[in-house]
Amino acid sequence: MSGELTGGAVHIALDVLADLAGYSALESYGVVGMAAPTLRDGLVQLLPAQKLRKGVKIANSLDAGGEAIPDQVEVDLFVVIEYGTQLAEVSRNLADRVRYTLTSMTDVVVNRVDVHVLEVKVRQGA
Repeated sequence: MSGELTGGAVHIALDVLADLAGYSALESYGVVGMAAPTLRDGLVQLLPAQKLRKGVKIANSLDAGGEAIPDQVEVDLFVVIEYGTQLAEVSRNLADRVRYTLTSMTDVVVNRVDVHVLEVKVRQGA
């Protein structure tokens, strides 16, 4: 019996990709935490580790006809960045890290990563 797979396909849920992106984001330098994309009364609330996917929106990329392209995604990250860091640099590194994580772990094509900085905050305990 050979170790080769024949036929079939592997499908990874968008929620799983969102979890991977959220954990990857938290490991990035300058990121204090993930935040929900909806602001209530102008307040930003850091999400606990078990709810990171709420700070990530992932959708399949669309072709010219508006049809979803399998294995191609677009990512929006909603983050709180540490005060005193360069926002542009942290955002660029964060986008690169999430793109690399998703591509290397799942073989999905990441067409776009947008970083939305919802707040700048002093890191607690630092």
